[in-house]
Amino acid sequence: MLRWRNPWRSSTVLADYCETLGYMRMRAQKELALRTGKVEAELASRSKSEFLANMSHELRTPLNAIIGFSDLIQHLGAANPERNIEYAANIAEAGRHLLNIISDILDISKIESGTASLALEQHSIREVIEASAVLVRERIESKDQRLELRLSRDLPALLVDSRRIKQILINLLSNAHKFTPARGRILVVASRSADGGATIAVADTGPGMTAEELRVALKPFGQIRADHLRAHNGTGLGLPIANALAKQHGGSLHIASEPGAGTTVVLALPPAAPCRDVPSDLASAGLAERIVMRPPPERMLKSGASA
Repeated sequence: MLRWRNPWRSSTVLADYCETLGYMRMRAQKELALRTGKVEAELASRSKSEFLANMSHELRTPLNAIIGFSDLIQHLGAANPERNIEYAANIAEAGRHLLNIISDILDISKIESGTASLALEQHSIREVIEASAVLVRERIESKDQRLELRLSRDLPALLVDSRRIKQILINLLSNAHKFTPARGRILVVASRSADGGATIAVADTGPGMTAEELRVALKPFGQIRADHLRAHNGTGLGLPIANALAKQHGGSLHIASEPGAGTTVVLALPPAAPCRDVPSDLASAGLAERIVMRPPPERMLKSGASA
């Protein structure tokens, strides 16, 4: 292969060696970058393909329920109004489940494209937490689980998008409910941080996750394959959405989990939460690596920690 040579430079063995070595290193680095890019592209493509395959099941389940119960109502007509009311309720439940799935997909699409925006207003963090808990309390009680709120009296009012903060908290509480066994405990501890912001922790007594499972769970389109976790329905987008929304508020989301010791998720909000752009590539932005180890949830629950 021909290489450019400076005609005014005196040719020596050492100079030729340095020039050849530099060229070889540059070529090796270029090949490494190409291979790395190819591997990353293949992994991203595989993750999205696996996600779409999982979504095929998630979308078909409520759609089949809607179609099936609609056919039953059409077949029965006015002959059995009580059954029609029951079937209509099942259709509504399936429709809400389908809407939640589609909403998650649209949210992660907006976040990845950089078009997600916040409607910032001054809101009481205590009221936001209590409103979020009300929306999931019935589901939690249906499994005989106990939800405890330990909210500091001096929780501040912050400039946040209350709908998005509720979305984060509902995602965290829904995950805790989903993976915590019957008669388990879910604890929400919120306190005012030293800088005037707020820290909200959601702890559960579920099966917990390994460090590798945490990294997968925080990646968009990443779903954990562990049997005790994949036994539950869902898009697997709850944590990536919550993570991105926390960052967009200028805050952060930290997760601590150990197999058999449950999971604790800590949402930290700054005193002033500016609207920040979310990187289009969430995985490469390192969001999945922002894991801070804290006391295991089981120990936290038993110790009776309070805000």
